[in-house]
Amino acid sequence: MTELHYEIMKIPSYRAVGLKWDGPWTEIKYLKETIQEASRRVIELKHAVNPSEQLGLSYHLRPDGFTHYSVYEVSHKQQVPPRMEEIIVPEMTYLVTKHEKGNRIEETYEKIKNWIMESEYEPFKEGDATYYNDFLPIKHEKYPADLDRNDPHFDIFIPIVKRKTSQTVISFFEEE
Repeated sequence: MTELHYEIMKIPSYRAVGLKWDGPWTEIKYLKETIQEASRRVIELKHAVNPSEQLGLSYHLRPDGFTHYSVYEVSHKQQVPPRMEEIIVPEMTYLVTKHEKGNRIEETYEKIKNWIMESEYEPFKEGDATYYNDFLPIKHEKYPADLDRNDPHFDIFIPIVKRKTSQTVISFFEEE
């Protein structure tokens, strides 16, 4: 496996429109259908910022699976077509890397997890949400137009924040 290169990047808030899938791991085949349908329906998004870059936004909000948005970034002019959904992604700081062709996706994510564990960062979690994956609760991926579904390559964006450090308070007493 090739070595991963990491970058820390702040990305402004953006609006995206596409299809939502929310299901258990046992129904993952339906996620693939959702992604393919979103890809076919991009022509309905007349105000897509870059219609050749499909986004996959995954949120591990259920114990048996996750919620996934297969979307495209759009301008404020874009109406939401029937059976599509809108998601507003807030400004966040991300760990950014690439999954390269010829590598196993599981190994790429394992390396990302290890990098985060050894870094000064931790995964971002929205305050009131319950996540069922402590190491990578939110994963964003950007797929190129020439994506080979049998041997994919794509950009990975993991929302992160500086790790909270415990502060030790030391008191000094003077003896009289």
